[in-house]
Amino acid sequence: MIPAKHWYETIPFADGITLIHEPWMTPFFRCNMWLIRGRDRDLLVDTGLGAFPLRRHVPALQGRPVLCLSSHTHFDHIGSTHEFADRLVHPAEAASLAAPQNDVTLFSHYAAGDRDGEMFHAPPEGWNAATYTNRAAPATQHVVEGDEIDLGGRVWRVLHTPGHSPGHLSLWEEATGTLIAQDVVYDGPLVTECLGADMPAYRATMARLRDLSPGIVHGGHFASFGLVRFRQLIDSFLET
Repeated sequence: MIPAKHWYETIPFADGITLIHEPWMTPFFRCNMWLIRGRDRDLLVDTGLGAFPLRRHVPALQGRPVLCLSSHTHFDHIGSTHEFADRLVHPAEAASLAAPQNDVTLFSHYAAGDRDGEMFHAPPEGWNAATYTNRAAPATQHVVEGDEIDLGGRVWRVLHTPGHSPGHLSLWEEATGTLIAQDVVYDGPLVTECLGADMPAYRATMARLRDLSPGIVHGGHFASFGLVRFRQLIDSFLET
């Protein structure tokens, strides 16, 4: 079992963006958390499983103001959201963030019971699926399509990208051509048949995203990718 001091890893990317992840989880369950550095404050997109306190064990999250945005409220994305004072979410998922239930967060479906071998290369120290639940983290601010998040020196536009979940959010920074897509599009098996999923909405979201021309796309799982792969993934989705 993996102790807290070895659970998280940080990997710097370009343009002041750092990947925080839990390398001992298998790729399908391993949430990509994105820390975006601004002049005045930072933005963290999603908070992983929450097996251990995130801020305590990731130095990059210490010493500066941090906004925490939940792209959506599935269990593998909101585990440590309660640790942050400023919490942003779409109104459609605010109730789930405020009072997370294992069926709504999909933990009951994907991870409860004897499925540790599917979730982990090695489990976190003290892990017990029978007692796991996300902690309440009521939003301090709701964000919707077209809102802007100003970090000082850089501005991210909020995109409402439903389909995987009703209130799924992505972020677009036109100045750097960076799309933080999270679970709406990543380079792996997309989840389209879960509680709250909506295929017509998903298809409309994908068609809309295809009009963007990102230089890099950071998804909620698996590796980041560029424009060509972005359009391949979308086209393949829309053809099914």
